[in-house]
Parts: sequence; structure tokens; C-alpha cells
Amino acid sequence: MNLYKYVSDKLNEKLGFAAKLEIPRNRDFGDFSTNAAMVMARVAGKNPREIATELLPKIKELDFVSDASIAGPGFINLRIRDDFLWNAVQSAAEITRAPKPMTIDMDYGAYNVAKSLHIGHLRTSIVGDTLYRLGRAIGHKMISYNHMGDWGRSMGMVIAWIEKLHPDWPFFQENFEPTADYSGYAMPVAELDTYYPSAAALAKTDEKFMERAQIITAELQNGHPGYNALYNVFIPVSLQSMDEIIKKLNMLPFDNNLGERNAAKYADPVEKILRDKKLLQQSDGAEIVVVRRDTDNKPMPPVMFRNSRGATTYDATDIMALYYRKITDTPNHIIYLTDSRQSLHFEQLFRVAELTDMFPADSLEHIGYGTINGTDGKPFKTRDGNAAGLNDIIDMVQTAVRDRVAESGKKLDDATIDAIALAALKFNDLSHDLRSDYIFEPSQITSFEGRTGPYILYTAVRLNSVLRRAGKFDTPKTANLGPDERNLVMELLDFDRTVQSAFDSRATDLVANYAYDVCQLVNTFYHNCPILRDDVDAETRNMRLSLIKIAVDVLSRALDLMGLKIPVEM
Repeated sequence: MNLYKYVSDKLNEKLGFAAKLEIPRNRDFGDFSTNAAMVMARVAGKNPREIATELLPKIKELDFVSDASIAGPGFINLRIRDDFLWNAVQSAAEITRAPKPMTIDMDYGAYNVAKSLHIGHLRTSIVGDTLYRLGRAIGHKMISYNHMGDWGRSMGMVIAWIEKLHPDWPFFQENFEPTADYSGYAMPVAELDTYYPSAAALAKTDEKFMERAQIITAELQNGHPGYNALYNVFIPVSLQSMDEIIKKLNMLPFDNNLGERNAAKYADPVEKILRDKKLLQQSDGAEIVVVRRDTDNKPMPPVMFRNSRGATTYDATDIMALYYRKITDTPNHIIYLTDSRQSLHFEQLFRVAELTDMFPADSLEHIGYGTINGTDGKPFKTRDGNAAGLNDIIDMVQTAVRDRVAESGKKLDDATIDAIALAALKFNDLSHDLRSDYIFEPSQITSFEGRTGPYILYTAVRLNSVLRRAGKFDTPKTANLGPDERNLVMELLDFDRTVQSAFDSRATDLVANYAYDVCQLVNTFYHNCPILRDDVDAETRNMRLSLIKIAVDVLSRALDLMGLKIPVEM
């Protein structure tokens, strides 16, 4: 139940106009407060406290209000009845479904074929997966895309490097036989991952190699049978490597692993649209789309549709991918989640979508996330100065967790270590504003205390332990709530609102930090309100156990939205 929305709607309905409902920092003053009297006073030209005095009787008529009082210049504080709260909190873990569900395409991940995933893929993966889960929980039809880099110059460079290493392979021969079985040429992923870095390093110093890679790129895209056969040999290896990372991060599988190659199939209909609307222009042998407007006060370069060698560009495949999604998914909205440095690219893309009448601008959204930095405040690098691989990052966190567990003298199995490490890694990312940079320090994020993933898991494990020790119990129909119990109930009843707000504002930190706040309150409650002690009467015991069970349900749901698992013990 979204208690905030329920109270707000009923209050506005009772008063006959929309007033702002707020949650006081100090709940001793009330559960909610409203500026209704101050709004009315401005219209009526009266003193707000005078208006508040007139409104109090009406507000007290609401069946869920136990008390209402005037504070300060005219605010009205409301206190909700215990029995109403107790009845409502029984369904605190439920999420309200969207009244008008949408079809929403989400483009995140953006992994590259034949290139190992690195730290730059961490935020798009973790945040993208959580936003996808949030949208689905609310009731939208979410369709996820891993728009792979699998058709541009990087593919030409990889194939050129393989040609350099193995010039005698059949893929490079004039008498290539397309129908033969070439599966025996598949290479281990560890070897495949070295090809692009090696090719990129050589291309910086060897102009002939770079030119060869560019030629291969164009020929690959134009259907060269040997290059396409070689591509079909190494793409399954790359996809398997991606799948292993997805499982390690406990992400939901992508609905579509479709990248630039799939988009390029729609080059002809997209080109026809552009030509029919007279949007394509010649520029030094290339074809471009001008997207600059007279009102622009910043640089807005044109979109290159085809380069001077005839190869399809990165920009063009994104236009084609839009066309593909329009004719297959017919989405109401499309969300792209990438590094914030790509904001100009997506502004250009959205302008092309408008010019071609594919999608209106307000149905396309780009979310740019910040960078992950080391303790020096600069983008995180390994000791040798290179961008850290995603597997390396996961290993770092797992090692840090093992060290902490060893220091504590505990013995935990590998599955539990992995669950704790995953919570440390993902919570640290999700708890920050995704549009901001943050510091990555394995020894800090793996602490079992403070605002960390392990702290949240430990709290959930402790609560489950209490429930196991208690055994069966009956949930009371009513309850008299003390201060700590009441604070926890009010927080649990804010879960639905948090989920809705997190998705609407694309702010995964709301869910992560909400989980932390629940843990803080439930630990205060657990410390101050004895549960299984002999001097606790049965009714109070059952009420507090019920509250523990509800807190576990809410925490479990919040953790699931973040793709986290609660271990049996810690």
C-alpha cells in the first residue's frame, strides 16, 4: 500500500483542493503534515492559523486520523490510527501496478563482441538491470536490449589481426568454401579477448594495418563470405563470455542480444525514409544527415550515415536499431543507459528520429551515468594503468570479503562469500546517484557495518534467524504500537512509494538507500523491543514477530529489485 498517496488523496478529496503532504523529520510531531491552511490563506487573504483552526474538524473526520494539530505558522500535523497502520502494513511488500502499463524498450549493457567487459560496463549492467526490474514490478512491459558492438571498425580490426596471425586460414583464401564446417577454428575466450587490444595498439603505429582493417570492415558489412564465416565462429565464444558475467552479477537475461549487425539488416528501408524526406546529403564522399537547428547555441555536428568507404557507421546502426524496434516492439518509450559522455550522440539520434517521424522526442530518453573512480578521484585503473576488467573487479571484491570473513574467524562457504561480495559491489553502485561519479574502494564497501550491502544482508539474515528460532506464531488483528514499532511500520509503508518514485525518476539510489533506512530502523526496534524474552507476553511477542516477518518480506523484495540474494547465514 502506498500510504502517502492514500492519505494525500483522501485529504485532498475531503478538503476539495490539492494540498502538499509532507513527512516530518521528527515523527513526534505527527506522521504527516500539510500546508493546506497556508494555501487557502493566500487565496482568502486570512491568517493561516485561523484557516487551520477551521480545517481541523474536517480533517479529524477522516476515519484513519487519530489526531490533528496546528504547528508553526499554520501547518497541520496528522497522526494515523494504530489499527489502520497495522492493517495496512500487512501488505507493505506489495507494489501497486501501473494504471496504464506501457511497453518500454531498455537499451543497456552494450557489450562488445571479441572484447572483454571492463569497469565501464559495470554501471550500465547493474543500474540497467535494476531499472528493468523496477519497471516490470510496476507492471510495464519491459523489453531489454544488449545492443552489442558487433559490426563496426572493431570487428574489422579483430579480423585483420586474426589474418595477421593466421594468414593461411581458409577465411582469407580466394577459394573459400562457405558450406564447410569451421567450428574447429573457435578460439578460447581468453585468447579472443587479446585480439582487439593488440590490433588497436598496432593500428596506432601501422597505417597499412589500419587501412586493411577499414577495408575488411566495409567488406564484412557488404557480405564477404570468409569474413562473415569467421565472425560466426567467434561470436558464440563472445556471447558465452557475456552470459557468464550476467550470471555472476545475478542479472536477468537480456530479452534481446541484438547489436549493430542485426540493425544493419534494415539499412535499405531506413535509407529510403531518409531519401524520401531529402535528409541525406553528400559530404567528402560520405553521406550525412544535418541535425543542427537555427536555435542551437552549441556545436551540433551532422550524423554520418555512411562513411567515404561505404561502410555503415555507429550512428547509422543506432538509427536502424530504432527502426527495428519501432516495427517489432512498437514501444511507448525507449530508455538508453550509457556513459554520460555519449549524451551528444543521443541528442543527434533523437533529432533524426524526429526528422524521420519514427518517434517523437519525448518518447526517447538517454540516461548518462557518472564514472567509477579510485581513491585518487580519477577513473579507476589497475596497478598497471589499464582499465580494470569486469571479472577483475568482481574478483577484487570477493577477495576483500574473504579477508574480512577470515579476520572475523567465521567460516562461510563460497556461495555465501559470492552473495556478500555481490551485495557489496552492487549496493555501492546503486546507492549513489547514477548521474554522479563515485569512489570504488573494495575494503570499504565490504564492511559489515555502515551503509553497505553486507550490512543489509546481515540484517536480513539476523531477522530470518529470529523467525526460525520463534517457530510458528499468530499475527494479531490489532496492535498498540510503541515509538520504535511505529517508526518501523511507517517506513515499511513507504516501500511502494519508493519503488514508484525510483522508477519514475530513474533513481535506483532511492531503493538502495531505502533498504538501508529499513535496516537502521529494524535494528533499533530489535535492540529496544525484546521479542523472545520470557517476560514478553504472547500478544506483544506475536505482534513483534509479525513486524519482523513484514520487514523481511519488504527487505527481500527490495533486495530482489537490486538483484541480490539473502544467504542463510553470515
